[in-house]
Amino acid sequence: MVRSRENQVMTVQEVATYLRMRPVTIYKHAARGKLPGFKVGAAWRFKKKTIDQWIATQENRRVAHAI
Repeated sequence: MVRSRENQVMTVQEVATYLRMRPVTIYKHAARGKLPGFKVGAAWRFKKKTIDQWIATQENRRVAHAI
């Protein structure tokens, strides 16, 4: 089965690299509900598609506040 990149599930380290943030910041944001993710056992996981949607929402909020 071929998995598309948008359905890719990412680890904390992968999200940290993708967003250019420190892993500890990813953990904090995920635990506080500021970053969409889910836990598999004790490990956080993030769907790339959901992270991309979150980025778009963050961008739209900034544009809306600037107007």
